[in-house]
Amino acid sequence: MNISDAAARTGIPPKTIRYYEDIGLIAPDRADNGYRDFSETAVGKLDFLGRARALGFSINECRDLLALWEDKARASADVRRIAASHLAAIEAKINDLTAMRGTLAHLIETCAGDHRPDCPILADLAGGDCC
Repeated sequence: MNISDAAARTGIPPKTIRYYEDIGLIAPDRADNGYRDFSETAVGKLDFLGRARALGFSINECRDLLALWEDKARASADVRRIAASHLAAIEAKINDLTAMRGTLAHLIETCAGDHRPDCPILADLAGGDCC
């Protein structure tokens, strides 16, 4: 199938599919006219990549996961290690965002939001010294 059909089947834009090919994640066949020809196997890889990317795995993690997926002699511990590392990164981001939310909520709460020029939000952004 052509790139448009592969994109429609997987929900991955053609530009992204071309990028995945450029960086070596996928290697579709080529028809006699030079156009990409996606087999069911190639579409399966695109589906795999789409789901992995939707979970936030990096391109390098996707490359590793795809290699493990294709390796029937793989150890599931290798897959688990990658997923656990990614989960730890997500949890760290959640903690950072929670702290940011708390700080910002506190600053908004302490700001009178009136016509006076003093503003604890600006003071905090300026490192405690404000206008």
